[in-house]
This record gives sequence, structure tokens and C-alpha cells, in this order.
Amino acid sequence: MAFKLRAGIIGTGFMGSVHAHAVRAAGGEVSAVAGSSRASGEAAAAGLGARTAAESPEALLARDDVDVVHICTPNATHADLARKAIAAGKAVVCEKPLATSVEDAHELTDLADRAGVVTAVPFVYRFYPAVREARDRIARGEAGRLWLLHGSYLQDWLVGAEATNWRVDSTLGGASRAFGDIGVHWCDLMEFTTGHQITRLVARTSRAYDQREIGGQLSSVATEDGATLLFETDQGATGSLVVSQVSPGRKNRLWFSFDGTEASFSFNQEQPDTLHIGRPDSSSEIAVGPQTLTTSGGRRYSRLPPGHPQGYQDSFNAFVADVYAAVQGQEPEGLPTFRDGLRAARLTDALVTSAAQQVWVDVTGLTTPSNLSNLPSAVERQKQ
Repeated sequence: MAFKLRAGIIGTGFMGSVHAHAVRAAGGEVSAVAGSSRASGEAAAAGLGARTAAESPEALLARDDVDVVHICTPNATHADLARKAIAAGKAVVCEKPLATSVEDAHELTDLADRAGVVTAVPFVYRFYPAVREARDRIARGEAGRLWLLHGSYLQDWLVGAEATNWRVDSTLGGASRAFGDIGVHWCDLMEFTTGHQITRLVARTSRAYDQREIGGQLSSVATEDGATLLFETDQGATGSLVVSQVSPGRKNRLWFSFDGTEASFSFNQEQPDTLHIGRPDSSSEIAVGPQTLTTSGGRRYSRLPPGHPQGYQDSFNAFVADVYAAVQGQEPEGLPTFRDGLRAARLTDALVTSAAQQVWVDVTGLTTPSNLSNLPSAVERQKQ
């Protein structure tokens, strides 16, 4: 019988609450939460359902009743906290970006491999049933030869020059904002669903507003509101992506169309209850449900009958459930690990370089699936 895994959540904002809900949905418990101060941790503990508040992130990492650490803090803090969590022998779920530099992301991936701890980065759009259905159908050849991979990820939460949060400050969020925050989600989803990997890209970045409030005063903005890019893949396809955080009326529209010689597959995250499949002689909208999806991947993540859409929190719950299954010694297929976080860091670095130099940039470090079979589980560590 599996142990109830015990989580420690570092970060008390929106993402902390999403993680806490997913921990409980996976059958775990939130043992402790830590904020930027003891007071902020105590204020958030009840809302996150934590048994206690730790004095600091370091105090949380030292606790014996924490098996899995969830890092939900500003981007610039991720690498240091992840290093400390790995050194403490904990499984680590780190919000993306894993790190704000390729060097730090590479170091963390190596450290985790050497330590033998389970790691994960929440590329949660992999966990929509429609996405898994598309992936399985593409893998069995229904699309034919994929040749054009295109889409967009559009939000509007930064419409207005007065709109701001810590991500606008490059010292906290990193050199890229729109692409580093949401564009990497699209790229991860494309590579995961199609099996293609981006080998080179050319990009332009842009801003709707040159100034926003940063640190309490109106300041010039160093990061982008939007990005456009063209790319090529290792299997001969070409593609394009448009990313924006200033598209009025678009709340969280992650959309893709993966076009093959026989069929195309399209998904819109704002309407997650359908998968569009286009063929030369017909097109169809497949309602998402265990009775209507045909592949093992689609059915595995479909929990509700057709007409009952599963959304972001449902996908996040499925992601954390798979993380916890890995910690307990299982090998869930398609779990995004620190290796995928490193991949995202390399893509972000390539985009920033291309936009600055206005040239095509090669994306180094094509990834292979990480092997979880030799990693010790939290259950085994508790027995040691």
C-alpha cells in the first residue's frame, strides 16, 4: 500500500493554491508552507490547507515530514531553491521556468540525475485528454507526414500600461516574459504531441507598452509583451508561433494546428472539451469523454462524460498525480521533468538571441525521454 506523500509548498500566491489543490486531489497532504516571511506563510497556511507554516523555505526543506517540495516562487529564485531541495534529498516540482539561464537549468538537471530524485516541471497542457488523443493518433500515423506545425498562445492580463506584476521586472522574471512564461508551454506541447523537436528558429519580440509600473514607479520595460517566431524541426517540418499577453479578450487561448498530409489535429485550450480533426473529405469535432475518445492516452486522462469539460485545474491535478506516482516508484508516460525544463531554457535563450541579433539561431540539446525506473521512491527513502 502506498504511503500518503507529504508536500511542502514554497510560495503563497495563485500557483501555490493550484499546487495545494492538486496535492490533495492526488491523495497527498500539505505538511507545510513557506512564504517570503514567517508571517506570510502563516497567513497562507489555512487557505492552502497546510498543517503548519515553516519559518523559511530553508526550514521547510529541512523538515522530515516533507517528501515532495513544490517551488511556486518568482522565477529568479527557482534555481537556488531547487538546488537546496535536491541537496535535501526531496522530490522537486519546480514551476517553470526551471531557471532563468541555460547554465543553471543544466546544472539542476545534472544534480537531480546524480542525486536520483524525481523532478517535474508543470507543463500541464500535456495532460488534457484531447491532447493525449491527438498525440496517440499522430503516433499511429493518422496525420500522415506532419509538415506544418503552427499556433498561438494569447492572453490579455497585461492589457493597459497600468497592468503589472513581478514578471514585468526582468530581474525577477528573467530576460523573456511572454515567451518564457507561456510560449514555452506551446513549444513543449508541440514537441510532446508531434514527436518533432525545434532545431532552429528566428524570432521578433515586441511591446504594446514601453513603460509599466515596476517596483512602485513607472519604468521602462525590458521584457516583451509578445513574440512571433518561425521554426524548423528535426523531422523536416516548418512552423510558426504567435505569443501575446496583451490580446484583448483572449484569457488563455493556447491553440495549435498540427497539419499532416492525411489529416490535421487542432486544439483550443479555451474550449477544451473538443478535439478537431480535419481530413480532405470531412472534418469532425470529437467530444472529449471516455466513451468518445479512442486511444489509451486520451481515455486515461478523461474523467468525465462528454459535455463536462475538464480544464486547467483538472490537468494540473493529473500532472501532480503522475508526479506522485513516479515518487512512489511507478513510471507514468509523458511526465515532464527537469530535462524538459532545460529544453525550455534552451528555446528561450535561442529566442532572446535571435530577437536581439535578427538571425536564425540553432537550438542545441535535443532531448530524449528521461528514465525514471532507477530512481528511488519516497517510500524507499522513508524506509532507509
